[in-house]
Amino acid sequence: MSPKASKAPPAPADPPRAVQLEMYYFMRLTRTLDERAHALHRQGKIVGGLFSSLGQEAISVGSAFALDRGDYLGPLIRNLGAVLVRGHTPREVMTQYFARATSPTRGKDNSQHFGDVRRTGVVAYISMLGTMVPVMAGMALAARIRGERRVALTYVGDGATSTGDFYEGLNFAAVQRLPLVVIIENNGYAYSTPVSRQTLLKDLAEKARAFGIPGYVGDGNDVLEVYRMTRRCVEDARAGGGAQLLELKTFRMRGHAPHDAAEYVPRELFEEWARKDPIERFERALGLSPEERRAVEERVQKEVDDAVEFAENSPWPEGPEALRGVFEDDSLVRFTPWWER
Repeated sequence: MSPKASKAPPAPADPPRAVQLEMYYFMRLTRTLDERAHALHRQGKIVGGLFSSLGQEAISVGSAFALDRGDYLGPLIRNLGAVLVRGHTPREVMTQYFARATSPTRGKDNSQHFGDVRRTGVVAYISMLGTMVPVMAGMALAARIRGERRVALTYVGDGATSTGDFYEGLNFAAVQRLPLVVIIENNGYAYSTPVSRQTLLKDLAEKARAFGIPGYVGDGNDVLEVYRMTRRCVEDARAGGGAQLLELKTFRMRGHAPHDAAEYVPRELFEEWARKDPIERFERALGLSPEERRAVEERVQKEVDDAVEFAENSPWPEGPEALRGVFEDDSLVRFTPWWER
């Protein structure tokens, strides 16, 4: 396979319609959770970091469906959909946003920095851009050492492809021929910097040439294309083809976070990408009946309402909880208040 960026790698077949309906459900669940979280943030009930995946649901859901159960996934801040597909619940997500004692981090964080390697294969996200590439290369290497045929998949934004960690991690994975799939979620802006001000490359997947690995380009707002291309990369990586680089083009339909009004983005770009909305496109492709659509809406609404109620009624963490779970061995962390010393 040529390392040159390509638009048309051979693709597996589409999943059955029943699976596609589940993909649609997860896209709708992702968006509804996202919209509810932003409403709660404006009410002051959620504070701190909150990052939207509005308009990018197809990449998270399509790529997560392309993995096998035992594979590893290292999400980015805009991959809420992938985390849900892998088995984390709306209650876990909402309690995490509320930083309650019932959350996956037991209140130590209120952003999407959580996972569960043993249960869901999700490796908790690290804030530093590009750093998940060497981390997930390490997960792939560890699986190989244990004799397991697991694939590791992670995401980077367009901006992270200019970081040292991206180059060092992907080069290590390439040289070691590790089963690592890196998806570039090219949403047009690295915070306020457009891609055109970051690189002269037309396609970021062309960077695959530097590592001697395959690089592909796809439509990130077409969930079935995302599934097919990711599935092909996963199969090739698992079969011994080594690291794979897949660029999926999409658009960030909000600012970097709630504090950012994205006034640096031309309005016509929002209008152009609104017409490419991944959920509306998938609804048309599926040819949903009114009953099917209503059933998904009711299921999603019920689960999100339950998650918000559960989070709001959950207790705050006790102070000593901050010292637990930091290391595998809790005895390594000891703190004695000054008044007790």
